[in-house]
Amino acid sequence: MRVAVITDIHSNRHAFEAVLADLDAAGAEEVWCLGDLVGYGGEPDACVELARARATICLAGNHDLAVTGALSIEDFSRGAAISARWTSKTIAEENLVFLRGLEPSGEDSGVGLYHASPRDPIWEYVLTIPLAERCLDASPQRISLIGHSHIALAFGRPDADGETIVAAARGGDGADLTEGQWLLNPGSVGQPRDGDPRAAWLLLDTTAMSAEWRRTDYDIEGAAAAIRAAGLPDSLAERLGYGQ
Repeated sequence: MRVAVITDIHSNRHAFEAVLADLDAAGAEEVWCLGDLVGYGGEPDACVELARARATICLAGNHDLAVTGALSIEDFSRGAAISARWTSKTIAEENLVFLRGLEPSGEDSGVGLYHASPRDPIWEYVLTIPLAERCLDASPQRISLIGHSHIALAFGRPDADGETIVAAARGGDGADLTEGQWLLNPGSVGQPRDGDPRAAWLLLDTTAMSAEWRRTDYDIEGAAAAIRAAGLPDSLAERLGYGQ
């Protein structure tokens, strides 16, 4: 089965729509979302509605949990907190109900699904080999999908006694998942932070056990305009063009 893995959409309708068109063209049969549908961006309702219509699986991210009240907004940075408060006041009730029903972790086809990490599905940023090794040790699944950091990465460990390797995953990069343990981060749809402003996602083949990282162009200026129209901090709009 060919699965499109997406995460960290962050109320960026323009990026989300472009990725959905791209994954359809790539022949994805299902869409798995690892959370953070909302936050930072200016179009939360549109993004939740797209996820409700298209995602086979959808997890809750920390920004989703802040908007529903499950997490304290005081734990967030200034820009994230302003966005969360605005979203909680403006989002439609039916979309808020949908977010309230989501969990930060799951499993499908033997693959672990976590918004952040197998050790802490809500908050942990997996960006280093030592931390990835601890997550691989803690994961009950051989392959786990993670998000939260907004950076497309692959951590692999060939066998129990092998050395864990890490690679920044660029568009077009692939991984053979037939052996070893893996932590795979598709990168962010709505707010990439790896210097490439294009929307990031992962095409996972659960039959061939392979993965391919993809990047999709989208209307960055349109997304930035939506942020400004919502009255959110201008810095949230500006960063989209830099992939930071």
